Amino acid sequence: MKTRVVVTGMGVVSPIGNGLEAFEKSLREGHSGIRFQPELEKLQFGCQVAGVSELSEETINSYFSEEQQIGMNSHILFACIAAMDAWKDAGLEILPENSEKVHWDCGAIVGTGVGGIDTIGERLVPMTNEGRVRRLGSTIIERVMVSGASAKVGGLLGLGGQVSSNSCACSTGTEAIAEAAWRIEQGLCNRMLAGGSEGVSLYTWAGFDAMRVLNRNHNQSPEKASRPMSASAAGFVPGSGAGVLMIESLESAQARGARIYAELIGKAVNCGGQRMGGSMTAPNPTGVQRCIQEALTNANIQGSQVDAINGHLTATFADPYEIQNWQQGLQVTPETFPRINATKSLIGHALGAAGGLESVACVLQIYKKFIHGSLNCSDLHEKIKDYQHSVIQETQDFPDLRVLAKASFGFGDVNSCLIFKAWESK
Repeated sequence: MKTRVVVTGMGVVSPIGNGLEAFEKSLREGHSGIRFQPELEKLQFGCQVAGVSELSEETINSYFSEEQQIGMNSHILFACIAAMDAWKDAGLEILPENSEKVHWDCGAIVGTGVGGIDTIGERLVPMTNEGRVRRLGSTIIERVMVSGASAKVGGLLGLGGQVSSNSCACSTGTEAIAEAAWRIEQGLCNRMLAGGSEGVSLYTWAGFDAMRVLNRNHNQSPEKASRPMSASAAGFVPGSGAGVLMIESLESAQARGARIYAELIGKAVNCGGQRMGGSMTAPNPTGVQRCIQEALTNANIQGSQVDAINGHLTATFADPYEIQNWQQGLQVTPETFPRINATKSLIGHALGAAGGLESVACVLQIYKKFIHGSLNCSDLHEKIKDYQHSVIQETQDFPDLRVLAKASFGFGDVNSCLIFKAWESK
Protein backbone atom coordinates (compact mmCIF):
# COMPACT_ATOMS: atom_id res chain seq x y z
CA MET A 1 0.00 0.00 0.00
CA LYS A 2 1.32 3.44 -0.95
CA THR A 3 2.36 5.58 2.01
CA ARG A 4 -0.02 8.51 2.37
CA VAL A 5 1.67 11.92 2.41
CA VAL A 6 0.11 14.91 4.16
CA VAL A 7 0.93 18.60 4.65
CA THR A 8 1.39 19.55 8.29
CA GLY A 9 3.20 22.89 8.11
CA MET A 10 3.77 25.87 5.82
CA GLY A 11 6.02 28.91 5.67
CA VAL A 12 6.01 31.79 3.22
CA VAL A 13 7.95 34.97 2.42
CA SER A 14 6.27 36.86 -0.41
CA PRO A 15 5.67 40.24 -2.03
CA ILE A 16 2.14 40.24 -0.55
CA GLY A 17 3.11 39.37 2.98
CA ASN A 18 5.30 37.20 5.15
CA GLY A 19 3.70 34.44 7.18
CA LEU A 20 0.49 32.53 6.52
CA GLU A 21 -1.93 35.06 8.00
CA ALA A 22 -0.69 38.02 5.94
CA PHE A 23 -0.34 35.87 2.81
CA GLU A 24 -3.87 34.49 3.07
CA LYS A 25 -5.36 37.94 3.73
CA SER A 26 -3.75 39.34 0.58
CA LEU A 27 -4.83 36.33 -1.51
CA ARG A 28 -8.42 36.75 -0.35
CA GLU A 29 -8.49 40.52 -0.80
CA GLY A 30 -6.65 40.59 -4.11
CA HIS A 31 -3.74 42.77 -2.99
CA SER A 32 -1.02 43.12 -5.58
CA GLY A 33 2.60 42.96 -4.47
CA ILE A 34 3.95 44.44 -7.71
CA ARG A 35 5.74 47.76 -7.18
CA PHE A 36 7.78 50.24 -9.23
CA GLN A 37 11.52 49.73 -8.64
CA PRO A 38 13.57 52.95 -9.04
CA GLU A 39 16.80 50.96 -9.40
CA LEU A 40 15.44 49.26 -12.53
CA GLU A 41 14.64 52.67 -14.03
CA LYS A 42 18.13 53.91 -13.17
CA LEU A 43 19.67 50.90 -14.92
CA GLN A 44 17.45 51.42 -17.98
CA PHE A 45 15.53 48.16 -17.75
CA GLY A 46 12.56 47.93 -20.06
CA CYS A 47 10.49 46.44 -17.22
CA GLN A 48 10.78 48.61 -14.12
CA VAL A 49 8.34 46.80 -11.82
CA ALA A 50 8.77 43.67 -9.71
CA GLY A 51 7.36 41.66 -6.83
CA VAL A 52 9.92 42.23 -4.08
CA SER A 53 9.73 40.32 -0.82
CA GLU A 54 10.85 42.55 2.02
CA LEU A 55 12.25 41.68 5.44
CA SER A 56 12.94 44.31 8.09
CA GLU A 57 16.19 44.22 10.02
CA GLU A 58 14.13 43.61 13.15
CA THR A 59 12.49 40.55 11.57
CA ILE A 60 15.80 39.13 10.37
CA ASN A 61 17.35 39.62 13.81
CA SER A 62 14.45 37.78 15.42
CA TYR A 63 15.35 34.66 13.42
CA PHE A 64 19.14 34.74 13.20
CA SER A 65 22.18 35.76 15.18
CA GLU A 66 24.70 38.16 13.66
CA GLU A 67 27.05 35.24 13.05
CA GLN A 68 24.36 33.25 11.21
CA GLN A 69 23.57 36.18 8.96
CA ILE A 70 27.16 36.42 7.67
CA GLY A 71 26.64 33.51 5.28
CA MET A 72 23.28 34.66 3.93
CA ASN A 73 21.94 36.60 0.96
CA SER A 74 18.30 37.27 0.14
CA HIS A 75 17.48 33.87 -1.35
CA ILE A 76 19.00 32.08 1.63
CA LEU A 77 17.24 34.39 4.09
CA PHE A 78 13.89 33.81 2.39
CA ALA A 79 14.38 30.04 2.31
CA CYS A 80 15.46 29.77 5.93
CA ILE A 81 12.61 31.89 7.29
CA ALA A 82 10.01 29.98 5.25
CA ALA A 83 11.48 26.64 6.32
CA MET A 84 11.71 27.59 10.00
CA ASP A 85 8.14 28.88 9.94
CA ALA A 86 6.95 25.65 8.28
CA TRP A 87 8.80 23.66 10.94
CA LYS A 88 7.18 25.59 13.78
CA ASP A 89 3.79 25.58 12.04
CA ALA A 90 4.03 21.78 11.98
CA GLY A 91 4.30 21.83 15.77
CA LEU A 92 8.03 21.13 15.96
CA GLU A 93 10.56 22.85 18.21
CA ILE A 94 13.63 24.65 16.92
CA LEU A 95 16.46 23.54 19.15
CA PRO A 96 19.23 25.85 20.43
CA GLU A 97 22.32 26.35 18.28
CA ASN A 98 24.43 24.31 20.70
CA SER A 99 22.10 21.28 20.60
CA GLU A 100 23.70 18.00 19.51
CA LYS A 101 20.40 16.43 18.41
CA VAL A 102 20.02 15.38 14.77
CA HIS A 103 16.60 14.69 13.23
CA TRP A 104 17.63 11.59 11.30
CA ASP A 105 14.08 11.03 10.00
CA CYS A 106 13.68 14.50 8.45
CA GLY A 107 15.28 16.17 5.44
CA ALA A 108 14.82 19.11 3.09
CA ILE A 109 14.69 19.75 -0.64
CA VAL A 110 14.59 23.52 -1.08
CA GLY A 111 15.38 24.50 -4.65
CA THR A 112 16.17 27.66 -6.55
CA GLY A 113 16.25 28.74 -10.15
CA VAL A 114 19.26 31.06 -9.99
CA GLY A 115 20.22 31.26 -6.32
CA GLY A 116 23.20 33.39 -5.28
CA ILE A 117 23.70 35.37 -8.47
CA ASP A 118 23.33 38.64 -6.56
CA THR A 119 26.36 37.72 -4.45
CA ILE A 120 28.24 36.70 -7.59
CA GLY A 121 27.42 39.99 -9.33
CA GLU A 122 27.85 42.34 -6.41
CA ARG A 123 30.83 40.77 -4.67
CA LEU A 124 32.53 37.69 -6.15
CA VAL A 125 33.18 38.90 -9.71
CA PRO A 126 34.10 42.56 -9.05
CA MET A 127 36.34 41.79 -6.07
CA THR A 128 38.06 38.98 -7.94
CA ASN A 129 38.65 41.23 -10.95
CA GLU A 130 40.04 43.91 -8.67
CA GLY A 131 42.55 41.48 -7.16
CA ARG A 132 40.85 41.46 -3.77
CA VAL A 133 40.36 37.72 -3.44
CA ARG A 134 41.66 37.67 0.13
CA ARG A 135 38.86 40.06 1.10
CA LEU A 136 36.03 37.89 -0.21
CA GLY A 137 35.45 36.29 3.17
CA SER A 138 35.15 32.68 4.24
CA THR A 139 31.38 32.42 3.58
CA ILE A 140 31.45 33.42 -0.10
CA ILE A 141 30.95 29.84 -1.32
CA GLU A 142 28.00 29.31 1.06
CA ARG A 143 26.25 32.25 -0.55
CA VAL A 144 26.85 31.35 -4.19
CA MET A 145 26.46 27.57 -4.26
CA VAL A 146 23.07 26.36 -5.49
CA SER A 147 22.59 24.27 -2.35
CA GLY A 148 23.35 27.21 -0.05
CA ALA A 149 19.74 27.58 1.09
CA SER A 150 19.07 23.92 1.85
CA ALA A 151 22.46 23.56 3.54
CA LYS A 152 21.67 26.47 5.84
CA VAL A 153 18.21 25.06 6.58
CA GLY A 154 19.74 21.69 7.40
CA GLY A 155 22.13 23.26 9.88
CA LEU A 156 19.59 25.51 11.53
CA LEU A 157 17.18 22.64 12.14
CA GLY A 158 19.60 19.74 12.59
CA LEU A 159 18.26 17.66 9.70
CA GLY A 160 19.72 14.19 9.18
CA GLY A 161 17.91 13.03 6.05
CA GLN A 162 18.56 14.14 2.48
CA VAL A 163 19.34 17.86 2.40
CA SER A 164 19.67 19.21 -1.12
CA SER A 165 18.57 21.85 -3.59
CA ASN A 166 17.07 20.99 -6.96
CA SER A 167 17.13 23.45 -9.86
CA CYS A 168 14.88 23.12 -12.89
CA ALA A 169 13.96 26.69 -13.80
CA CYS A 170 10.35 27.66 -13.09
CA SER A 171 9.38 24.08 -12.25
CA THR A 172 11.80 23.96 -9.32
CA GLY A 173 9.54 24.50 -6.30
CA THR A 174 6.83 22.12 -7.49
CA GLU A 175 9.35 19.45 -8.44
CA ALA A 176 11.01 19.75 -5.00
CA ILE A 177 7.71 18.86 -3.33
CA ALA A 178 7.21 15.89 -5.64
CA GLU A 179 10.76 14.64 -5.01
CA ALA A 180 10.33 15.01 -1.25
CA ALA A 181 7.05 13.08 -1.34
CA TRP A 182 8.68 10.22 -3.22
CA ARG A 183 11.36 10.04 -0.55
CA ILE A 184 8.70 9.68 2.14
CA GLU A 185 6.87 7.02 0.13
CA GLN A 186 10.12 5.08 -0.18
CA GLY A 187 10.39 5.03 3.61
CA LEU A 188 13.63 7.01 3.62
CA CYS A 189 12.27 9.87 5.76
CA ASN A 190 9.19 10.51 7.86
CA ARG A 191 9.15 14.25 7.21
CA MET A 192 10.54 16.56 4.53
CA LEU A 193 10.66 20.32 4.14
CA ALA A 194 10.12 21.08 0.46
CA GLY A 195 9.68 24.11 -1.79
CA GLY A 196 11.64 26.84 -3.48
CA SER A 197 13.31 30.19 -2.93
CA GLU A 198 14.46 33.03 -5.16
CA GLY A 199 16.22 36.18 -4.07
CA VAL A 200 15.88 39.79 -5.14
CA SER A 201 18.44 40.13 -7.90
CA LEU A 202 18.84 42.66 -10.66
CA TYR A 203 21.25 40.26 -12.36
CA THR A 204 18.59 37.57 -12.69
CA TRP A 205 15.97 39.98 -13.93
CA ALA A 206 18.39 41.59 -16.41
CA GLY A 207 18.62 38.39 -18.44
CA PHE A 208 14.87 38.13 -18.80
CA ASP A 209 14.63 41.83 -19.60
CA ALA A 210 17.16 41.31 -22.39
CA MET A 211 14.96 38.50 -23.75
CA ARG A 212 12.07 40.98 -23.83
CA VAL A 213 9.79 38.55 -22.01
CA LEU A 214 9.02 40.99 -19.16
CA ASN A 215 6.10 43.42 -19.26
CA ARG A 216 7.35 46.90 -20.28
CA ASN A 217 3.90 48.45 -20.66
CA HIS A 218 2.91 49.16 -17.06
CA ASN A 219 5.86 50.87 -15.41
CA GLN A 220 3.53 53.68 -14.34
CA SER A 221 0.80 51.31 -13.16
CA PRO A 222 2.64 48.41 -11.53
CA GLU A 223 -0.42 46.71 -10.02
CA LYS A 224 -1.76 46.21 -13.55
CA ALA A 225 1.47 44.73 -14.90
CA SER A 226 0.99 41.03 -14.12
CA ARG A 227 -1.82 39.94 -16.46
CA PRO A 228 -2.15 36.15 -16.78
CA MET A 229 -4.81 34.98 -19.26
CA SER A 230 -5.34 38.56 -20.46
CA ALA A 231 -5.59 39.65 -24.09
CA SER A 232 -3.30 42.57 -23.17
CA ALA A 233 -0.71 40.43 -21.40
CA ALA A 234 2.73 41.63 -22.45
CA GLY A 235 5.13 39.42 -20.53
CA PHE A 236 5.67 38.32 -16.97
CA VAL A 237 6.69 40.41 -13.97
CA PRO A 238 9.72 39.20 -12.00
CA GLY A 239 9.14 38.21 -8.40
CA SER A 240 10.95 36.83 -5.36
CA GLY A 241 10.35 35.03 -2.09
CA ALA A 242 10.07 31.51 -0.73
CA GLY A 243 7.35 28.96 -0.09
CA VAL A 244 8.04 25.79 1.90
CA LEU A 245 5.76 22.92 2.92
CA MET A 246 6.35 20.42 5.69
CA ILE A 247 5.13 17.13 4.28
CA GLU A 248 5.19 13.86 6.18
CA SER A 249 3.81 10.38 6.23
CA LEU A 250 0.29 10.10 7.57
CA GLU A 251 1.52 7.59 10.14
CA SER A 252 4.08 10.09 11.46
CA ALA A 253 1.59 12.97 11.52
CA GLN A 254 -1.04 10.98 13.38
CA ALA A 255 1.46 9.53 15.84
CA ARG A 256 2.40 13.00 17.03
CA GLY A 257 -1.12 14.44 16.78
CA ALA A 258 -0.20 16.97 14.12
CA ARG A 259 -2.72 19.21 12.41
CA ILE A 260 -3.21 18.12 8.80
CA TYR A 261 -3.84 20.84 6.19
CA ALA A 262 -4.27 18.62 3.15
CA GLU A 263 -3.16 15.37 1.56
CA LEU A 264 -0.77 15.21 -1.40
CA ILE A 265 -2.33 12.40 -3.41
CA GLY A 266 -0.63 12.74 -6.79
CA LYS A 267 2.55 13.98 -8.41
CA ALA A 268 4.44 13.74 -11.67
CA VAL A 269 7.59 15.19 -13.21
CA ASN A 270 8.69 14.92 -16.83
CA CYS A 271 10.27 16.67 -19.81
CA GLY A 272 8.94 17.23 -23.32
CA GLY A 273 12.39 16.62 -24.80
CA GLN A 274 12.26 19.94 -26.70
CA ARG A 275 10.46 18.12 -29.52
CA MET A 276 7.00 18.40 -31.11
CA GLY A 277 6.91 22.18 -30.70
CA GLY A 278 8.83 22.16 -27.44
CA SER A 279 12.07 24.13 -27.09
CA MET A 280 14.30 25.63 -24.45
CA THR A 281 11.60 28.26 -23.79
CA ALA A 282 8.36 26.61 -24.96
CA PRO A 283 6.65 23.43 -23.75
CA ASN A 284 5.95 20.37 -25.82
CA PRO A 285 2.14 20.19 -25.40
CA THR A 286 2.17 16.40 -25.35
CA GLY A 287 4.72 16.50 -22.52
CA VAL A 288 2.51 18.85 -20.49
CA GLN A 289 -0.57 16.69 -21.04
CA ARG A 290 1.30 13.53 -20.14
CA CYS A 291 2.57 15.14 -16.92
CA ILE A 292 -0.98 16.07 -15.88
CA GLN A 293 -2.26 12.60 -16.77
CA GLU A 294 0.56 10.88 -14.88
CA ALA A 295 -0.25 12.93 -11.77
CA LEU A 296 -3.91 11.93 -12.06
CA THR A 297 -2.93 8.27 -12.42
CA ASN A 298 -0.65 8.56 -9.41
CA ALA A 299 -3.55 10.07 -7.48
CA ASN A 300 -5.92 7.36 -8.74
CA ILE A 301 -8.53 9.90 -9.83
CA GLN A 302 -10.12 11.08 -13.07
CA GLY A 303 -9.68 14.58 -14.47
CA SER A 304 -13.36 15.23 -13.91
CA GLN A 305 -12.74 14.95 -10.15
CA VAL A 306 -10.44 17.99 -10.13
CA ASP A 307 -12.37 20.92 -8.66
CA ALA A 308 -9.82 23.67 -9.25
CA ILE A 309 -6.49 24.42 -10.90
CA ASN A 310 -3.74 26.76 -9.78
CA GLY A 311 -2.03 27.32 -13.11
CA HIS A 312 1.52 28.18 -14.04
CA LEU A 313 0.04 31.08 -16.10
CA THR A 314 2.85 33.60 -16.49
CA ALA A 315 1.11 36.28 -18.62
CA THR A 316 2.98 35.30 -21.79
CA PHE A 317 1.97 33.82 -25.14
CA ALA A 318 1.91 30.40 -23.46
CA ASP A 319 -1.19 31.02 -21.30
CA PRO A 320 -3.84 30.02 -23.90
CA TYR A 321 -1.86 26.89 -24.76
CA GLU A 322 -1.63 26.01 -21.08
CA ILE A 323 -5.41 26.18 -20.72
CA GLN A 324 -5.82 23.93 -23.76
CA ASN A 325 -3.25 21.50 -22.35
CA TRP A 326 -5.12 21.36 -19.05
CA GLN A 327 -8.31 20.55 -20.92
CA GLN A 328 -6.65 17.78 -22.93
CA GLY A 329 -4.74 16.48 -19.92
CA LEU A 330 -7.83 16.33 -17.71
CA GLN A 331 -9.95 15.07 -20.62
CA VAL A 332 -12.79 17.47 -19.90
CA THR A 333 -14.76 19.85 -22.11
CA PRO A 334 -14.66 23.65 -21.95
CA GLU A 335 -18.09 23.47 -20.32
CA THR A 336 -16.88 21.15 -17.54
CA PHE A 337 -13.46 22.76 -17.13
CA PRO A 338 -12.55 23.27 -13.42
CA ARG A 339 -12.18 26.66 -11.82
CA ILE A 340 -8.74 28.14 -12.45
CA ASN A 341 -6.70 30.98 -10.95
CA ALA A 342 -3.27 32.55 -11.28
CA THR A 343 -1.32 33.48 -8.15
CA LYS A 344 1.29 35.22 -10.32
CA SER A 345 -1.26 37.98 -11.00
CA LEU A 346 -0.66 39.04 -7.37
CA ILE A 347 3.00 38.28 -6.73
CA GLY A 348 4.64 38.09 -10.15
CA HIS A 349 6.77 35.18 -11.31
CA ALA A 350 9.21 34.15 -8.62
CA LEU A 351 11.02 31.69 -10.90
CA GLY A 352 12.45 28.86 -8.78
CA ALA A 353 10.27 29.92 -5.84
CA ALA A 354 7.05 30.07 -7.86
CA GLY A 355 5.96 26.48 -7.28
CA GLY A 356 6.66 26.68 -3.57
CA LEU A 357 4.77 29.95 -3.12
CA GLU A 358 1.85 28.75 -5.22
CA SER A 359 1.70 25.41 -3.40
CA VAL A 360 1.32 27.28 -0.11
CA ALA A 361 -1.53 29.21 -1.77
CA CYS A 362 -3.06 25.92 -2.94
CA VAL A 363 -2.99 24.31 0.49
CA LEU A 364 -4.39 27.43 2.17
CA GLN A 365 -7.25 27.47 -0.32
CA ILE A 366 -8.11 23.82 0.07
CA TYR A 367 -7.87 24.04 3.88
CA LYS A 368 -9.88 27.26 4.17
CA LYS A 369 -12.31 26.40 1.31
CA PHE A 370 -11.87 29.41 -0.98
CA ILE A 371 -10.39 30.23 -4.38
CA HIS A 372 -8.56 33.53 -4.67
CA GLY A 373 -9.23 35.86 -7.56
CA SER A 374 -6.85 36.55 -10.43
CA LEU A 375 -6.10 40.20 -11.14
CA ASN A 376 -6.03 41.95 -14.51
CA CYS A 377 -7.73 39.32 -16.65
CA SER A 378 -11.14 40.88 -17.28
CA ASP A 379 -10.08 41.18 -20.94
CA LEU A 380 -9.59 37.44 -21.44
CA HIS A 381 -7.45 36.29 -24.33
CA GLU A 382 -9.58 35.31 -27.32
CA LYS A 383 -8.46 31.68 -27.08
CA ILE A 384 -9.52 31.50 -23.41
CA LYS A 385 -13.02 32.95 -23.76
CA ASP A 386 -14.59 29.49 -24.05
CA TYR A 387 -13.39 28.94 -20.47
CA GLN A 388 -14.43 32.31 -19.04
CA HIS A 389 -16.94 30.74 -16.65
CA SER A 390 -14.02 28.93 -15.00
CA VAL A 391 -11.64 31.88 -14.62
CA ILE A 392 -11.91 33.19 -11.06
CA GLN A 393 -11.50 36.96 -11.07
CA GLU A 394 -12.77 37.69 -7.57
CA THR A 395 -12.26 35.50 -4.52
CA GLN A 396 -15.01 32.94 -3.99
CA ASP A 397 -15.90 30.73 -1.07
CA PHE A 398 -15.88 27.11 -2.21
CA PRO A 399 -17.19 24.84 0.57
CA ASP A 400 -17.04 21.76 -1.66
CA LEU A 401 -13.40 22.22 -2.71
CA ARG A 402 -11.83 18.76 -2.41
CA VAL A 403 -9.24 18.32 -5.18
CA LEU A 404 -6.89 21.04 -6.43
CA ALA A 405 -4.24 20.56 -9.13
CA LYS A 406 -1.03 22.61 -9.32
CA ALA A 407 1.43 22.53 -12.20
CA SER A 408 4.63 24.34 -13.13
CA PHE A 409 6.52 24.45 -16.42
CA GLY A 410 10.06 25.67 -16.96
CA PHE A 411 12.86 26.48 -19.39
CA GLY A 412 14.23 23.26 -20.81
CA ASP A 413 10.68 21.99 -21.51
CA VAL A 414 10.37 20.57 -17.97
CA ASN A 415 7.03 19.96 -16.26
CA SER A 416 5.76 19.08 -12.80
CA CYS A 417 2.27 18.56 -11.40
CA LEU A 418 0.88 18.06 -7.89
CA ILE A 419 -2.62 16.98 -6.83
CA PHE A 420 -3.76 18.14 -3.40
CA LYS A 421 -6.86 16.78 -1.68
CA ALA A 422 -8.81 18.07 1.31
CA TRP A 423 -7.92 16.00 4.36
CA GLU A 424 -10.49 13.37 5.27
CA SER A 425 -9.76 11.16 8.25
CA LYS A 426 -11.76 8.27 6.81
